[in-house]
Amino acid sequence: MKMESKTSDIDLVTEVDVWSEDFIMNRIKETYPDHGMVTEESGEHAGEAEYEWVIDPIDGTVNYARGLPVFCVSIGIRYKGETVAGVVHAPRIGETYEAVKGEGALLNGSKITVSKTSELSKSVLGTGFPYDKGTDPDNNLSYFNELLPRIGGIRRMGAAAMDLCQVAAGRFDGYWEMKLKAWDIEAGVLIVEEAGGSTFVKDEEKGFFVIAGNDEIFPRLQEVIQR
Repeated sequence: MKMESKTSDIDLVTEVDVWSEDFIMNRIKETYPDHGMVTEESGEHAGEAEYEWVIDPIDGTVNYARGLPVFCVSIGIRYKGETVAGVVHAPRIGETYEAVKGEGALLNGSKITVSKTSELSKSVLGTGFPYDKGTDPDNNLSYFNELLPRIGGIRRMGAAAMDLCQVAAGRFDGYWEMKLKAWDIEAGVLIVEEAGGSTFVKDEEKGFFVIAGNDEIFPRLQEVIQR
């Protein structure tokens, strides 16, 4: 399998990323020729279209390249700038998460909701670290060190879209990460919200800062991080 580095030695793109993106884009063009697209590998093809597809052909490329099954395709749809639908498909583990705004969230066709955990000390959270963690001190370690003693457990999936979907499915009680791109979170944020969760998304200079969780854990997590 051919692969190359992008921004760092662990920021990879494989030939399958490119193939997957081309396949998805071509199918969208065939069916919705007037729609725009924003994609990880080839950039923006939006123009003045009212509908815009935000595509990550493989979220979790390092996992995929290493043979780990936690990777997915993530696609969100915007209408006039508002996210109205999203789907995250994890082929190796056979899970498809989906949501349409105002209609709830589904996992393999069954309704899902966020967890009911109310105490931060009993919570299981997800997070991740940016690709430039070795060169930029703004690398999530300060938040990680502050939160770790306060929580029940922490997980690092290696795919932001999958992290968000675990919050939506009630497997994680909360999640935070920094320096993310729109295609990492477009579908997942909507899926969390439609599963009854809360989200905070801030567009910062180096990327999006995202916090998500159930209604009990979210404000506690946000308070610690913003402190």
